[in-house]
Amino acid sequence: MTRLAVEKVRWAPSIDLAKDLVHNKRMEVNVHKAKTHLSKLLERVALGEEVIIAKAGKPVAKLVPVHQPKTRIFGSAKGEFTVPDDFNEPDEEIEKLFYAGDLFPEDNSTK
Repeated sequence: MTRLAVEKVRWAPSIDLAKDLVHNKRMEVNVHKAKTHLSKLLERVALGEEVIIAKAGKPVAKLVPVHQPKTRIFGSAKGEFTVPDDFNEPDEEIEKLFYAGDLFPEDNSTK
């Protein structure tokens, strides 16, 4: 390989799937990257992300999940359960664990 070819390989843009997944819900890759990383791209699509495949910088295809999330209908569980009257009241056992339990023991050395 010539030095120029080595420089091109060293500075070739890479595909950082973890970074792209955090920052983008949609990513665009060229045909070569799509062929090279198809299994990784399909994993991302399975998680709900869209992947656009471009040829010469122009989008030509879109990979999307087969099963779209179901839309939730507000109030669809009405009457299936009831909220107790004391739902928002403090629970003595939980307060005891937080304030008098081993989670935050009192420091007697400073008193």
